[in-house]
Amino acid sequence: MLKKFLYTLWISVFAVILFFSVKNGSFATFINSMENRTFDIRQSLIVNSGVRQHNKDIVIVAIDDASYEYILDNYGEWPLRRDMYAKMVDYIEAQNPKSIAFDFMFVKSMKSDVAADNALINTFKKYDNVFTGMNLDNQPEDLRIPPILPDKLSVKLDNPQDFNVMEYSNCRVILQGILDATSNIGMINVARSEDGVLRKMPVFLKYQDKFYPQLGYIVGVHYLGQEPKLVVEDDGSGEGLILNWYGHAGTFENIPMYKLLKAIDGKDAFDYNFENKVVYFGATAASLFDIKTVPVDKVFPGVEVQATYVNNVIDGSFIIKAPLWVNFVLGLLLSVLTVLFVSKITSMPVALGLSATVYGLYVIVAHYVMVYRNWWVGIVVPLTVALVAFIGAVIVKYLIKSRDFDYQYKLATTDGLTELYNHRYFQEQMQNQVSHSARYNVPLSLILVDIDYFKKFNDTFGHQSGDAVLRQVAFTLKKNVRATDIVCRYGGEEMSIILPNTKYEEAVAIANKLCALVASKACKLSNGKESNVTISLGVASFGEEDGQVPAAIIESADKRLYNAKENGRNRVN
Repeated sequence: MLKKFLYTLWISVFAVILFFSVKNGSFATFINSMENRTFDIRQSLIVNSGVRQHNKDIVIVAIDDASYEYILDNYGEWPLRRDMYAKMVDYIEAQNPKSIAFDFMFVKSMKSDVAADNALINTFKKYDNVFTGMNLDNQPEDLRIPPILPDKLSVKLDNPQDFNVMEYSNCRVILQGILDATSNIGMINVARSEDGVLRKMPVFLKYQDKFYPQLGYIVGVHYLGQEPKLVVEDDGSGEGLILNWYGHAGTFENIPMYKLLKAIDGKDAFDYNFENKVVYFGATAASLFDIKTVPVDKVFPGVEVQATYVNNVIDGSFIIKAPLWVNFVLGLLLSVLTVLFVSKITSMPVALGLSATVYGLYVIVAHYVMVYRNWWVGIVVPLTVALVAFIGAVIVKYLIKSRDFDYQYKLATTDGLTELYNHRYFQEQMQNQVSHSARYNVPLSLILVDIDYFKKFNDTFGHQSGDAVLRQVAFTLKKNVRATDIVCRYGGEEMSIILPNTKYEEAVAIANKLCALVASKACKLSNGKESNVTISLGVASFGEEDGQVPAAIIESADKRLYNAKENGRNRVN
């Protein structure tokens, strides 16, 4: 019963402490960073296994290193003239794509090339499946006055309380002509974790008390033809949805932009069918600085992050993260198994092995739950809870074991009636003390005690009264000697006192004191009456006269005890 109580108390106390530790403070930050790392590892394993396939309808027209070089060599500058984007859109639209999206912003032209800008603006007017991006930020008002965006770009949410979104105070607008021409404009802000890794993407962002959708979200909605069912993560971060990754950089089909430009310029044929494709324009060249760190890759182009987001919207595969309380419940379940193993199994290596096996199985299950159900079940919190429970259970077990050992040792060395050490312990201690005295040349004395006329006392008052007298005499002896002295029940009504570091004369003085104390104190009997008893004592010491081995010393003390009894009792000899 005590074991169950201690185990239950331990689990309850540490669970409460750990729960609030994980929810708050630097420990929570550490736990979250470790949990994020387990997410990255699981996503990398999934990607490497090839079990998750991306949507083949999503392709990227990439401004890679070769395309960047081609643009500089053939058009003399970067950014590329905007009328060239218009021509590429016309080229792709001739093949009936599902949609075309630009993962960059068409801000004010640096060279005020109005004709090129107008060509692109007319393209947005011409096609209703072309999308582009814009960016919210927190630049100060003395740098840029926050613009008022057209109402058509914002969305009305039926449940705004479900979206604890990131809020911004300023915005970098794109060409006014594009703002007037289309509502297919989404924000391209990203959300990085504290370690700089991009694991989430916003759904909506807040600016001037209005909600604006993310570019990848509206592209995905356009592909589906309806609003997708989104799982809103209520972790208070406002960072949106957790992305499910399909592969390393380059997973989505990348079409170098220079091939498209060559076809438009009539320099080379380009045989590719864009029909029903989601075509994303974006930079993959490292020199253009649109590079992100994601769970599956340290160098991952931003346009592929957008493609991954669109793919998640299309197939509804965003990761669902288990709340903290769920992870704690799982941890407590593991803890219960751990405590059962530790408490029920005698062999600690076996208990440790079973616990480690269960933990390993849990990690495997957590991984495959992410693979097949897109659920992010915690590993760090449950295993931390379970490991602390294991350590606590081991501590409790050995405390109980130590207590049981002490109890068993007490039973083995203590006389049940008088609570003095028993005869076996006396013999062991005599051997030890004599060896110590012989080695270090220190004195040692022994007192043997016998209650006078005890047999007659038992015959007169009964054995229960005799037992009461034994207990009270034993208590008097034990109370009036030093803590280092060893008081034992030698047998029957005889008791013994081993006195380390005590010369013969000192032992005699102690014996006389004890003799007088016992004689002066009335003993309470079992019938409620009182009676005085006396004791006789024999004293011997380690040395040539009384002996240098336990048996000889005991024999000498016994002879002197006999002489004390023969000479009238209630005395020391």
